[in-house]
Amino acid sequence: MTQAGLDRQVHGVRAHLRGDGGALAAELQAGLARLHADLGLPDGFAPDVVAAAERATVAPRLPELDRTDLPFLTIDPEGARDLDQALHLERAGDGYRVHYAIADVAAFVTAGDPVDQEAQHRGETLYGAGSKVPLHPPAISEGAGSLLVDQVRPALLWTIDVDAEGEGTRAHVERALVRSRAQLTYDQAQEVVDGTADHGLAPELRDALGLLREVGTLRLAREAARGGVSLPLPEQEVDVRGEAWHLEFRARLPVEDWNAQISLLTGFAAASLMVYARVGILRTLPPPDPRDVRRLHRTARALGIAWPAEQLYPDFVRSLDPTVPAHAAMVVACTRLLRGSGYVAFDGELPEQPQHAGLASEYAHVTAPLRRLVDRYGLEVCVALCADEPVPAWVLDALPGLPATMRESGRRANQYESGVLDVAEAGALAGHVGAELQAVVVEVDDDDPRRGEVRLVDPAVEARVRGAQPLPLGEEVRVRVVSVDVVGGRVELEAS
Repeated sequence: MTQAGLDRQVHGVRAHLRGDGGALAAELQAGLARLHADLGLPDGFAPDVVAAAERATVAPRLPELDRTDLPFLTIDPEGARDLDQALHLERAGDGYRVHYAIADVAAFVTAGDPVDQEAQHRGETLYGAGSKVPLHPPAISEGAGSLLVDQVRPALLWTIDVDAEGEGTRAHVERALVRSRAQLTYDQAQEVVDGTADHGLAPELRDALGLLREVGTLRLAREAARGGVSLPLPEQEVDVRGEAWHLEFRARLPVEDWNAQISLLTGFAAASLMVYARVGILRTLPPPDPRDVRRLHRTARALGIAWPAEQLYPDFVRSLDPTVPAHAAMVVACTRLLRGSGYVAFDGELPEQPQHAGLASEYAHVTAPLRRLVDRYGLEVCVALCADEPVPAWVLDALPGLPATMRESGRRANQYESGVLDVAEAGALAGHVGAELQAVVVEVDDDDPRRGEVRLVDPAVEARVRGAQPLPLGEEVRVRVVSVDVVGGRVELEAS
């Protein structure tokens, strides 16, 4: 599975697992158990961590400000319980006002307590097919700290003004009590926006979703104008029903991109506060190496894709259609320019390279504290700055070590997600050993053009392949399934 190195929401591999019977389903569970062992992942939480979390949920630190009057809603993948974000949008003159509530983990977790110490070790929640290794115990992450529907919760409430062109003009964050009025899946939210269903939403919630489309569309245009880029990589969905496995590539719904733009808007606002005050932690990505850009131009020529010399890289990427075989290979090739992301902490002196090149702006992670450790610290910096108060000492003490902590957790998360997909893809191909399947060559090795990566049409699998002849990048080929090891997450494909 190709790793794009992109900044995304942190819900990981999409999977729908139904039923628990059958030998193949048992192999999936054995494969996941093997993966957990290989990566040394924890099995649950120690008793002292669970006890500390449960105590914290009984006596959280609650803010005085009450904003339960705001009709928030959440939009998340189906079945999600660790809800970090709730949103509300309203018109403000000829622009908009965005209210974005973020779960307040610091209401439950104290620096140095057992829950915090365990979170420092884990770094982030890992998501896989029917499995999850959470950052915090469920009593917090799926209970008292989660912005669940019809529950009053402590939150970090961002208020961001956006002008008629979609540019953020003012941002403020403060602690407040909030209450979500509805929990929607992406499909449900899209249906409401499209007018094909209302899912029982009150008029003010339907209006907010309409404004989400307006603001999201404006923000996407702003992204294009500043030179930001997002690769149109399809997501893999895994559906397991006993012995029947099915994988498919799923295009993102528009509402997912609009929703992501609100998260990015907040991350830009947080970064602006930090850079101005010269304290905080940023998410960074170095500019692309000119040699890699020249290589991509050569790849485009080899694939027969027009890339005019005057067309900038982000605009070229937006012109690609991943449903076209040659374009799919080009999208995979473009991931080379979006690798190398990391974090940089600072206090007093700005980093030499503070920008996230893929977003063409300074950016900070602050919208997923239930699932990503660094966000708790970024939020604490911002709420202190907005209150004109000193950044807490426990935050300043932790900042220097956070980039290394998140680098390690990110490496582990990538290995886990890739490993889960390897197992799922092997399961999908288990019944095809000896068969020939249609595929598209999306990557060819530099040192051996007879080896590379293909994207199968059905089942929706991306896998390594070898052939007797050089592989034709961007072209359709027939591949034979030589062998499959579900538990080991390995498949062997041979190009015809």
